[in-house]
Amino acid sequence: MSTRTETPDGARLTYVYAVGREGPALHGLASRLPGVDGRPLYPVTAGGLCALVSRVPADTFGAQGLSAQLEDLARLETLARAHHAVVDGAFAETSVLPMRLATVYLDDARVADMLLRRRGDFEGLLGRLEGHVELGMKVYADPRTAEAPAPAAVTSAGAGPGRAYLQQRRATRRRDQDAYRAASDLVVRAGELTRDVVASRVVHRPQQGQLASHSGVNVANEAYLVPRARTEELRRTLTGLADGVPGVSVEVTGPWAPYSFATPVDSDGGEGP
Repeated sequence: MSTRTETPDGARLTYVYAVGREGPALHGLASRLPGVDGRPLYPVTAGGLCALVSRVPADTFGAQGLSAQLEDLARLETLARAHHAVVDGAFAETSVLPMRLATVYLDDARVADMLLRRRGDFEGLLGRLEGHVELGMKVYADPRTAEAPAPAAVTSAGAGPGRAYLQQRRATRRRDQDAYRAASDLVVRAGELTRDVVASRVVHRPQQGQLASHSGVNVANEAYLVPRARTEELRRTLTGLADGVPGVSVEVTGPWAPYSFATPVDSDGGEGP
């Protein structure tokens, strides 16, 4: 998330969703798709590039107001859905660079200046991402889904209840260790299988807490930049990796606009008033 500056109450800021090459695709989309809070989209163009933007209130999208919004998980989800709907709609029409959630500038002139100043970077990224999509892969270790050690397999003749309990605990611990080891091995295998298919790979921090929607422990959270024509091939390959591996599962998401591979617009340090 990124904000650029504060403005007086009642003023408005320019919210930027995505950047692409100037042309009819993005101009046409701007007239059909709403932005956050239903606000109309419109294009800002400069140097052969086009930014999809909308105007938003400064009191809620300036630094203090935005901070308050992002602390409200329900509001954050609403913002994220609206933002991603614009990006996904644009990506369905043409290659675009998704901007970070809540990237705002003081006005349209600042957006145009940003497009001119970073034209070389954006053109290079757009060329690199053209014809590609993002697939996500999450690997989970969940020993509970593996077959539990049978008591008869871990007790010995004449063993008392205490010893039998300890043997059972050791067997359960080995099951857990085997699941985590198998998950780690699967991640290595995924890297080997995708090496000649993907154009790039990003390793994200494993998801925990409320971000983890899957059972088990998220051992790996990776993103792949994939040629569009090979998307389904790679999806099948990754999904099948966990077949027959007890205590391990794989979740493949996408295809998405290449969020993980687009340099955020504020990487140059941001804007001032």
